[in-house]
Amino acid sequence: MRHRILGAGGPVVSEVGLGTWRPLSRDGRRGAARLVGAARDLGITLFDTAGSYGDAEEALGIALRGAPRESYVLSTKVYYEPGGTVAGLSRAAVRAGVERSLRALRTEHIDLLSAHRFDDRTPLAETLAAFGELLEEGKIAHYGFSEWTAQQIAAACAAATEVGVRPPVASQPQYSVLWRVPEKAVVPLCQDLGIGTVAFWPLAQGLLTGKYAPGEPPPADSRAADPTGRLVMDHFMAEPILERVQLFARLARHQGMTPARLAVSWVLNRPGVTSALVGASTPEQLTQTASAAGVLLSEPTMELIDKIFAGCVYDDVAGTG
Repeated sequence: MRHRILGAGGPVVSEVGLGTWRPLSRDGRRGAARLVGAARDLGITLFDTAGSYGDAEEALGIALRGAPRESYVLSTKVYYEPGGTVAGLSRAAVRAGVERSLRALRTEHIDLLSAHRFDDRTPLAETLAAFGELLEEGKIAHYGFSEWTAQQIAAACAAATEVGVRPPVASQPQYSVLWRVPEKAVVPLCQDLGIGTVAFWPLAQGLLTGKYAPGEPPPADSRAADPTGRLVMDHFMAEPILERVQLFARLARHQGMTPARLAVSWVLNRPGVTSALVGASTPEQLTQTASAAGVLLSEPTMELIDKIFAGCVYDDVAGTG
């Protein structure tokens, strides 16, 4: 596993991080402990979660219990309350969310706190000042944003300067070979500002593994077969896209890789990307995607991937946020 510095002065994180948007394991707390243990054995140091991800924070805190605190980077988010209710980014909401996360994660500090979405009801100066208080108190070490537009990120950086808070180090957008919204404005701006990109859903919710065949119903145990999971996948499930994914899978096998490994490698080879978050149900799945770290894709391969998906990628900046 290779590691990189996140942004200008941020923590050192593994190129592949473990995301917990989906349950850590289908096998309960013991399964979660096995999955987190496997991640650590693979050299993964970045663990990403949120208070709105069910019991993910608590499961992660228990699974990491006993590991040296300096050996991993905890990333969580505020904006939503447990259950998905919007709390926003007022000073009170930010502080309440952090206190709740600290208890659930069984830790005294959060390495990276991200604003899960933009809050247009709260002045940015208030939100940034709250982050500054938490930085001074040692309850968070760094902060960033998830799914914010370039304009919102630029405004937040200006507000940070205004209130005397050190700048953010991370932006966390959805980013995959099919979802390329951040490329137009968010990633270039972050590069200019010294903000690292931590990409989530690099497998496009599992679509890029090649498990969904054109003209066939999704596997019964897949995310696309679940009504909730299908909601965030519908725009990927068109027949032309599924056909292109099969070509992508063929390219991966030709290069001696699984489609999952190639998909995550593609993200890690994009400019400005520091780390890619992957989910997994089993240690075996995680081993497969974690092997993407350190893979250097040739320019002809990157160009061929662009050709495979030409006309099928989503890159409308209205999809950010």
